[in-house]
Amino acid sequence: MPVISRFILLLGVLLISACAQQAPAFTPPAQRPVAANDAPWPKNHVLGIAYHDVEDLDPDQALVAVRTERLIEQLAWLRENNYQPVTVDQIITARNGGPELPPRAVLLSFDDGYSSFYTRVMPILRAYNWPAILAPVGSWVDTPLDQPVDFAGVPRKRSEFLTWEQIREVSKSGLVEIAAHTDANHKGVLANPQGNQQPAATTRRYDPATGRYETEADFQARLRKDVVAISEKIRKVTGYSPRVWVWPYGEADGTALQVIGSEGYQVALTLEDGLDSLDNLMSGPRFLVASDPDGAHFAESVVSVQTMDPMRVVHVDLDYVYDPDPVQQEANVGKLIQRISDLGANTVFLQAFADPKGDGLVHSLYFPNRHLPVRADLFDRVAWQLRTRANAKVYAWMPVLSFALDAKLPRVQRWNPETGKTEVAADQYVRLSPFDPAVRKVIGEIYEDLARMSSLDGVLYHDDAVFSDFEDAGPAALKVYAANGLPTSMAALRDDPATMQRWTRFKSRYLIDFTHELTAKVRAIRGPQVLTARNIFAEPMLNPSSEAWFAQNLDDFLNAYDWTAPMAMPLMEKQTRQQSGPWLERLVQTVKSRPGALKRTVFELQARDWDSQPVADIDGELLADWMGRLKRQGVTSFGYYPDNFIEDQPAVKTVRPALSNKWNP
Repeated sequence: MPVISRFILLLGVLLISACAQQAPAFTPPAQRPVAANDAPWPKNHVLGIAYHDVEDLDPDQALVAVRTERLIEQLAWLRENNYQPVTVDQIITARNGGPELPPRAVLLSFDDGYSSFYTRVMPILRAYNWPAILAPVGSWVDTPLDQPVDFAGVPRKRSEFLTWEQIREVSKSGLVEIAAHTDANHKGVLANPQGNQQPAATTRRYDPATGRYETEADFQARLRKDVVAISEKIRKVTGYSPRVWVWPYGEADGTALQVIGSEGYQVALTLEDGLDSLDNLMSGPRFLVASDPDGAHFAESVVSVQTMDPMRVVHVDLDYVYDPDPVQQEANVGKLIQRISDLGANTVFLQAFADPKGDGLVHSLYFPNRHLPVRADLFDRVAWQLRTRANAKVYAWMPVLSFALDAKLPRVQRWNPETGKTEVAADQYVRLSPFDPAVRKVIGEIYEDLARMSSLDGVLYHDDAVFSDFEDAGPAALKVYAANGLPTSMAALRDDPATMQRWTRFKSRYLIDFTHELTAKVRAIRGPQVLTARNIFAEPMLNPSSEAWFAQNLDDFLNAYDWTAPMAMPLMEKQTRQQSGPWLERLVQTVKSRPGALKRTVFELQARDWDSQPVADIDGELLADWMGRLKRQGVTSFGYYPDNFIEDQPAVKTVRPALSNKWNP
């Protein structure tokens, strides 16, 4: 048979086979899942849009400028697509129970106080009769007309910035509300011994002469002086007290937020992603109009505002970065930054504690604090570099209970039913007992110090927050059990199945409540925008009854944290390589059975086989295969631990295509 005939015959067989397959069931459009881009905005939500300078030609990206024609095009698109600019009055009135905001409400804002607002933007706003916010920097506007403006350390022409008289004029237009963009804190200050320059409004300054950081009291005093100064300048010019605060560089801080709130501000704007809700006005996100986007790219950004970016995580040990030689350590930082950029990851879970022995008991930390030695003041340095140079979100990976603190503090005790005695379990993390108030206080202070001294986007709670079905049997725990209507003896807690279930659920919730307490401490200092994630073991996900052995519950986690992070590590769960794929798929199905859960779950794969002798790295091709399996099951957020950036393990060329959504040339 000729080759061409064979080919035709084979093609025919394939076509017949395809036609014989059952057609997928038809789903009416009304029953199909609505894409985030097509979902209507929830009621009383507003999209903040942040502009800076506007220029007719060659927009200067040092000023995040757009061309005048592009601004006109963008505003025209908003109008033609039924987006409705709203005023601060409308927002505050809606929050106080007044008329609802219109659908597709937008809040236009123009930062820094460029003269282009007067010459180019105001005529456009008047033509549209649209409201906007103008947020000048007080010290820049104060600059005499014959002197250059100190633009965060760079001299700029005075003519590029507004005068107070121009600000007074636009404030009387009825269209423009004047907001505060600090008086003199739109700049960087020294943030750590390594030389980071970080936002002055959110950073405790480091003094190289003394080797000390600005105290919290001094930081608050500096911020308050600045807030009072800009508020008075705006009040003098406009006749009203400003009520909108705009964070320089979009960076927010919880302590500073308390200061501006006490000075009468009712709205604070960041550059975070998403829509602003009426119950979140002191941490309002905004879409930053950067790189002079054309109409199509602007429109794409606006319509996708409700789309959550999938999380692609690299989980990093700072122990790999640390080196007693400062030169080598700095070289390691550079390697890590390049590594994350090359991998195309958008999130790093970054170790904030030292664990050189790998036993999980924390004897020192990578940030200044009140209770443990500092192995190196390193976390903030690396986190800021990752955020600004690799464009990655950074979550501080922190223990919940496994701190090697004062021996007088009680540890989690395991009950031995054979002897009736209690002891610290030798085969588990050595954990402090969270049932003791002194323990909670000390750990809370460590988290406060983390927030105070670190630049971060979130906190990842480690897997050490666990209790077995024989824990915690210490006196402090038994006292708390009794206060909550549970038996005061371990035997009684375990003998009755119903009581055992109540006890298990109580412990699960107690650990969650403790992490919520820690989250509140972090957010009070670093800001409400800080997100949370928590590791969960696979077993309580696949076998819910095993909650008794872990005090972990998938449904609890999904409701309690912004992200649930399953340890999707098949070899650690005694699966063979052949079994690993189906095991991962079963884990995913467990999450998928909860509506919407996949959107808030990030699966952490293993890049090392800890059960092999000796411990061995996992081949990048197997890791990439696991990632592919996750994606084929509908998973969008995943990553792996650990990353050995020193030795390119896993290999970038192998893992990047599976890990990253970014374009790879």
